[in-house]
Amino acid sequence: MRNYEIIFIVRPDLPEEDADKFLSQMEHLVTSTGGTVKKMEKLGRRRLAYKIKRCQEGLYVLFVLDCQAATVHEFERKLKVSDPVIKFMTVRLDEEMKKVEKFRQSRAKRTARRKAPPAAEATAAAS
Repeated sequence: MRNYEIIFIVRPDLPEEDADKFLSQMEHLVTSTGGTVKKMEKLGRRRLAYKIKRCQEGLYVLFVLDCQAATVHEFERKLKVSDPVIKFMTVRLDEEMKKVEKFRQSRAKRTARRKAPPAAEATAAAS
């Protein structure tokens, strides 16, 4: 199983109870296919940078999932065909974590080189 982060924007004119019902359906989709929802967070209503489908603002929702790729494809398919969803984006966190770890390692090497004494001083001190 892999970790995914899916963020999507729901239409602002959707009633709160309908939005909650939609989110519970999406959560059920993940759990019914053997995945787990690590985090489901409503990030609130925010103004959009530009109009999307004639909307100036939207309700941002974040899902962090631990599931198979087929589950994510089905999740994305449902988001594409649902009217309340304006836009969505999926990120595979495994790949992002690898990039972050590689960056941390290179940063640690640079820090170690900076803290090490210069080569001329090290050979003079050894003599």
